[in-house]
Amino acid sequence: MKYRLDTTDERILAKLMEDSSKSLARIARELGLPRPTVNYRIQRMRKEGIIRKFTVLRNHARLGRGMTTFVFVRYRRDNAVSQRKLADQLAKLPQVYEVHLITGDWDILLKIRTRNLKEVGSLVLDELRSLEGVERTLTSSALATVKEEI
Repeated sequence: MKYRLDTTDERILAKLMEDSSKSLARIARELGLPRPTVNYRIQRMRKEGIIRKFTVLRNHARLGRGMTTFVFVRYRRDNAVSQRKLADQLAKLPQVYEVHLITGDWDILLKIRTRNLKEVGSLVLDELRSLEGVERTLTSSALATVKEEI
C-alpha cells in the first residue's frame, strides 16, 4: 500500500532535504511544530520507507572529480556474461557513481565522475570497452549541472 504524505510530512521532508544534519529542535522551531511531533513523523517516514537513509552530499569538484559524464552501454547478448552481471562489474569501478538498466536503444546507463576528459577517455577506451559483454558505448559529458539530488 502506498504511503501518503500530508502537508506536515512534506514540510519536514523538505527541511531534511535542505540539510539532514539539522537537529530536531531546529527543524521543529523553523516549522513551528513541537519537537516530539517532528521526531515521531521522521521515525514514521523511516519505518514506511519514505526516508531510506541520511547521507552526505559530496562536493565532487572539491574532491577532484568535478567532471560528470554519462555513458550509455549496449550489451552484447552473445556472450557468457549476463546483463546484470555486467552491470554489477561496472558498479565496482571507482569512477562509476550510478548504474541503471534502461529501456530503449541502450541497455545500461552509467553516471561517472572524473577529473577531466582524459580520464573519461581512459575509462571508456581502456576499461569499459574491454569488459566482456560491452558491445558499444556512447559518451556524453555534462557542461553544467542545473539540478542534482541524491
